Parts: sequence; structure tokens; C-alpha cells
Amino acid sequence: MAAPFQIDSFRSNFGGDGARPNLFQVVMNVPNAIQSVAPLNADSITFMAKAAQLPGSTIGTVPLYYFGREMKFPGNRTFADWTITIINDESFLIRNAMEAWMNSINSNAGNVRNNNTTSPLGYTTNATVNQFSKNGTNTNVGEVQAGIIKSYNFYGMFPVDLSPIDLDWGTNDTIEEFTVTFAYQYWTAASTDQISGSAFAPQ
Repeated sequence: MAAPFQIDSFRSNFGGDGARPNLFQVVMNVPNAIQSVAPLNADSITFMAKAAQLPGSTIGTVPLYYFGREMKFPGNRTFADWTITIINDESFLIRNAMEAWMNSINSNAGNVRNNNTTSPLGYTTNATVNQFSKNGTNTNVGEVQAGIIKSYNFYGMFPVDLSPIDLDWGTNDTIEEFTVTFAYQYWTAASTDQISGSAFAPQ
């Protein structure tokens, strides 16, 4: 048992001086049907996504009572929505792509879905968020890109909320930002996932 109050004991168990929340990267392309309407460079979201999350994990519980005593059994897994924050430049490329993507799922005026996005393959995409080390080397088994120490892959993703952009004559020396919230079917992580399958490849 480690001795309390010993700074050296703490430091020896603190691997790599801790993971840093600013060393990350989001990789995501919009569906092909959206690219034809609002073209978006593959690197645009990677460079403009300034905030994201490594996803959490939730498994429900099933209660069962025996002689008044509650017992708990594992239930179904649920996946919370995932939100990223985007820096907005004057091209509005990402903003336009997200608006077109959501409009293809349910149009603003017509309340209908675009013919090119009637199936899930037409309106969903895959994405990944990578956590990098401070020295650009790998420490976990299963990660292949230099410097990645943790990677989460999202499947069947589509936007469900696009935040407004506040405008104000008195707001100086700032750059516009907005958030996009995505629903998705599930995520996997190479370092902990036990399901075999092909390597992840963003669409």
C-alpha cells in the first residue's frame, strides 16, 4: 500500500505527467450526398473542431426483488449524444454543410427528406476522436497512428442540433463559434473493445 503524504509516491504512479485535454483531433467527413450540395474539405472539421469529448459509457440496470431485497442485473447500453465546438471562418463551409445535412434529413420548409438521404447510408457518417501524447509516441496496444494514446470511433452518426451564433456590436476581438450535436449508433475503442472486426475507416 502506498504511503500517504509522499509526493514522490504520487509522482511515480502518475504516468506521463497526465493526459492533456488540448491534445486531440476530430476526424469526420460529411456524407457524399451532402458533399454534392455543400462541399467540405476532409481536413476542415479536423482543424476547426476546437472542443469535443471522449465519450462516456452507460449501462442500465434491471432491478429484481426477492423477499423485499433489491437485486440489480445489467441492462442495455445507451449512448449519449456527442457534441463538438466549431470555429467559424468567413467561408461558413462547415456551418453550410451542417445546415445542408440537417435539411436533407428534414427540410426547413417542406418537412420532407431528400431522396438521396432516404436510407441510413445516405445521411450518416463515421467519425473518430484521437487523444495524443505530449511526446508524439504510442503507449497503448491497438493504436497505430504516431502519438495516439486513445482513440474512439463513432458509427452511424448524424447531426441533431446546430446551435445559434450570437451576434453583438459590442463583441470585439473574438471569432464566432458554434456547436453541433450528433446522435450515433455506438462507439468502439481499439484499446478496450472486445468485438473483432475490420479496422475503422472514416467515410
